[in-house]
Amino acid sequence: MCGIVGIIGQQQAAPQILEALKRLEYRGYDSAGIATLVDGEIVRRRAEGKLVNLDAKLKAEPLPGVIGIGHTRWATHGAPTENNAHPHATARVAVVHNGIIENFRDLRSRLTTDGAVFRTETDSEVIAHLATHYLDKGLDPRAAVAATLGDLRGAFALAFMFRGEEDLLIGARRGCPLAVGFGRGATYLGSDAFALAPFTSQVAYLEEGDRVELTREGAVFHDAEGRTVTRPIITTDASAAMVDKGNYRHFMAKEIHEQPEVIGHTIGEYLDPMTEQLATPELTFDFADVSRVTIIGCGSAYYAGLVAKYWFERYAHISADVEFASEFRYREPVIDKKGLAVFVSQSGETADTLAALHYCKAQGLRTLAIVNVPESSMARHADTVWRTYAGPEIGVASTKALTCQLAVLAVLAVTAGKARGVLAAGEEQRLVHTLLELPRLVSDALAADDDIRKVAALISKASDVLYLGRGALYPVALEGALKLKEISYIHAEGYAAGELKHGPIALIDEKMPIITIAPVDGLFEKTVSNMHEVAARGGRVVLISDRDGLARAGDDLTGQILVPAADPLIAPIICTIPVQLLAYHTAVLKGTDVDQPRNLAKSVTVE
Repeated sequence: MCGIVGIIGQQQAAPQILEALKRLEYRGYDSAGIATLVDGEIVRRRAEGKLVNLDAKLKAEPLPGVIGIGHTRWATHGAPTENNAHPHATARVAVVHNGIIENFRDLRSRLTTDGAVFRTETDSEVIAHLATHYLDKGLDPRAAVAATLGDLRGAFALAFMFRGEEDLLIGARRGCPLAVGFGRGATYLGSDAFALAPFTSQVAYLEEGDRVELTREGAVFHDAEGRTVTRPIITTDASAAMVDKGNYRHFMAKEIHEQPEVIGHTIGEYLDPMTEQLATPELTFDFADVSRVTIIGCGSAYYAGLVAKYWFERYAHISADVEFASEFRYREPVIDKKGLAVFVSQSGETADTLAALHYCKAQGLRTLAIVNVPESSMARHADTVWRTYAGPEIGVASTKALTCQLAVLAVLAVTAGKARGVLAAGEEQRLVHTLLELPRLVSDALAADDDIRKVAALISKASDVLYLGRGALYPVALEGALKLKEISYIHAEGYAAGELKHGPIALIDEKMPIITIAPVDGLFEKTVSNMHEVAARGGRVVLISDRDGLARAGDDLTGQILVPAADPLIAPIICTIPVQLLAYHTAVLKGTDVDQPRNLAKSVTVE
C-alpha cells in the first residue's frame, strides 16, 4: 500500500514529511518523493529505492517550503524508477496518488490531443495533467479538483498542491483511506493516523467519495455529491502501535475496507494497464507442459483454491485439484511429475502447507507459492513465488489477504490460458481489463455496509445458518460459513445449491436463515430456483446479488444485499466482500472478540 502525506504549517515541511513517510514504510514501497512550494513554485525531490536515498538527496539538495506533499510508491503502472516516482507534476499542479485509475488511457489520449506532454509510464500523471487542463480553462483549484474527480474512474486516494497556493492542499478518496490531522497553525493529510502521530492526535477520516480542502486553520469536507459536511474529529492513540484501527472499531473492519487499495497494488504487480496485457514475472516452468494443477492450502486459502479450480478449468482448460494441506501428504497421493503444485498461505509459515510443499519438492514436482510475506519459509523453498500485497493483517480472520490471494490466482489462471493457447484473440485483453476493474467494484460492494448491518440483526439471533452458491460462488458460500463460525460462534455450513435437495433441505424451518449468493450469470436461474424451494418450506432467505438479480428474485426474500454487476471471472471476489461484512457485523452484535476469536491463531505454525 502506497503512503500519502501532506502538510501545511509554520515549519519546514520536507523534514516533517520525510519523518511521516518513514512511519508508512511498513506498507511496502520501491520509490519515494516530496514536493513543496518554493517562492510559490512547485519543486520536487524524488528517489528510487528506500527512503534513505531520498534522505540523502534532500541533504545534498535541501527542499525549503512550509507546504508540501510526499509519497512512498509501490510500482503498479510503470517501473519503480525515479522518473515514475511521485509526486507527479505540471507547472501548475503536483499530485500524489494511491490506487488505480481505470480510464487513464482514454484520459491520456484526450489530454495529449489537447497538447499535454506525458513524461512517465504511470496512470497517476494523468491526474496532474487533467487538473491542469481545468485550471487552464479558468477554474479555480477547488473547482478544478471537483471536475477532475468527476472524470476519474477507479479506486484512489489523492493529494493535490498548486503553484502559488501557499495555504491550500486538497485531498480526495474513493476506495482508498485518507485522514486529516489538526494541529496549532498546521493541518496534515495522511494515509493513516499512524503517519500523522508525530504531529497530532486529533484526526478526522474522509468517508467514501469525500474531498477535503486543507488550510492552516483547518479543513472543509465535501461529500460525494459536493455538499459541505462535517466529519467527526477523534483523538487517536496511533503512536502506541505500528498499525492503528483508524476510525474503525476493529482491525477486521479496517482490513475489510482496505481491500480496494491492496487488491489494486496486488494486481498492479502482474498486469500492464497501459496495454491491458499480462505483465507477470517469468515462471520457472512452461504452462504448456503442465498436465494438471494441484492447489494446496488451509482454511480460507483452501477456499481460494476451490474458486481457482473453476478458473483454471474454464480459462486454461487444465485439470485442477484442490487439497487440504493437513490431509494431502498423509494419504500418499499419486504425483504427476508434469504437474504443478500451488501453495497458498498468508504468512508463508503455515505448518501443514509448508510440509506439503517439502513433500512435493521431494517428489520432483514443480512448486509455486502465493504468499504475503516474501521472507517466509514457503517463499524461500518454492521454485516460483508470486506475492500478494495485502500488507499487515492483524485480524485473525483472513479478509484482505484472502481477496489478494484470489486476485493472484485469477491472474495465474489467465496466464496459464495464454500459455496454453486457450484464450481467443482479444480475450487476454478483455480479462485483464476485467481484473483492473476489481478495486472500483470492491469499493462499490463495500457501499452495502448499512444494508448488511440489518441482515446481521437477523443472523445474530440464529443458532444455525446455511450459505448456498453454485459454480465458482459455491466456495464463497463455504468461506461465508467459515467466517461466521470463526468470529460469531454461530454454526454455519456452506453448500452447493444444487445439493440442497440431497439432504440439507431437511434442516429448513422458520428459524433457519439461508444466505444465497447468486449474481446474475449462467447459473442464476437454477440457484434462484433452489432458493425458492427453501422459501416454500418456511426458510428465511437473504439474497446476495446484483441489481438485476434482486429485481428478478421475486417476493420470497427476507433480506437482500446488493453487489455490483461483474464479469464471472471476478464475481467470486466481489461476493466475498458482503459475506465478510455479514460475519463481522453479526459478531459485533453478539459481542464476541472479533479480532482475536477464541481458540484461533493468526498463523498456524504447528500441525
